[in-house]
Amino acid sequence: MPKSHPVRVMDDAIALIPNMCQRRPRIALYSHDTMGMGHLRRNLLIADSLTAQPVNAEALIISGAREAAFFAEQAGLDCVTLPSLHKDLCGRYTARNFDWSLEQILFFRSRIMSAALDCFQPDVLIVDKVPRGIGNELDPVLKQLRRRGHTHCVLGLRDVLDDPHIVQEEWSAGACDIAVEQYFDEVWMYGDSAVYDGVAEYGFSKSVADKTRFTGFLDQTTRLNGRTNFSLQANPGKGTPLALCVVGGGQDGFELAAAFIRDGVPFGWTGVVITGPCMPLPQRNELKQMASANPEIEVIDRLVETDEWLSRATRVVAMGGYNTVTSILSFAKPALIVPRIKPRREQMIRAERLQSLGWTSVLSPDEVQVGSIRRWLESETVPTPDTTSINLNGLQTINRYLQSVVPRFATVSEPTIR
Repeated sequence: MPKSHPVRVMDDAIALIPNMCQRRPRIALYSHDTMGMGHLRRNLLIADSLTAQPVNAEALIISGAREAAFFAEQAGLDCVTLPSLHKDLCGRYTARNFDWSLEQILFFRSRIMSAALDCFQPDVLIVDKVPRGIGNELDPVLKQLRRRGHTHCVLGLRDVLDDPHIVQEEWSAGACDIAVEQYFDEVWMYGDSAVYDGVAEYGFSKSVADKTRFTGFLDQTTRLNGRTNFSLQANPGKGTPLALCVVGGGQDGFELAAAFIRDGVPFGWTGVVITGPCMPLPQRNELKQMASANPEIEVIDRLVETDEWLSRATRVVAMGGYNTVTSILSFAKPALIVPRIKPRREQMIRAERLQSLGWTSVLSPDEVQVGSIRRWLESETVPTPDTTSINLNGLQTINRYLQSVVPRFATVSEPTIR
């Protein structure tokens, strides 16, 4: 009869004992990121807040944006980057780099997420905007997490999604209400119901409405206090007024940036255009060529922290994405919003609502004419956000919400690696 190996017996016995330990809460954030950088930047800001006190979490970003790894590293966060998707102006999705069908690329992404979350074992998963993920790629992931019963699942929605009838059609076709009822514990709307009440506008079912909380807008000034910022790497004309043009990720921002450069800035002003990392290289080069004729305007096409520039701007010309507009509100900057109107009207709805409150100026992209931006810059008085009337406490609210969830994860049974 063979003798048992004493070391092997001891190793096997230890492996069967649950590894009870004190550890930090673990929070995973999913951001599909198919157009622009807004979803990623919002998730990075939330993650940066939650990894600090009082929650003191470990955060894992899961994103389809190629820039995600760079931004996450700068913020001191970890990231799982998914194979990228591309979204055209008609809203159709395709694999960005692979000659694969949409079904193939979504299956690949889903398997990566399942494996990552199986190892990370998050206490909280925050899903950005799409309850079931792009093409329902989150379905197997959410089912897996629900079976284990350990993860508190949250759906995070920006303040405005789209025209109410479009949202209602998409949620009905995608069985989103059912997904929220089955897989999510809470829904957070990163806005102020006094500005835009998404629950009422979109006609959410009672079960979804009961789970929904308005957090308030996410204060973008905290980017400059946390780890997510970059240095200016330039001097925006000391002592002179600064006109800043920002176009979000830049994928569809060329026309606005070109109009800003074409109009020029008032005498004695400095102008800066930030193209965003998603603007195609030929368009960036064309903007630089246009600006070369005007020494008062600089085009920045490298990765910089836009909010650091915005904090110093005298006036801002911008598209109407959530992060950009919330930055304008956070820093209380006079702004001319020229919103995107395709494939979604989200930016126009947001801009018009803020204009009705007297906080911003709005110009439809169809109405941009030669001199219209210059005339706004030269106007003596323009609307300015009233920060005393805006709920910008979203990050603090999220921290409070999670403090009520994460204490039960203080002592957990860790998986043993054999």
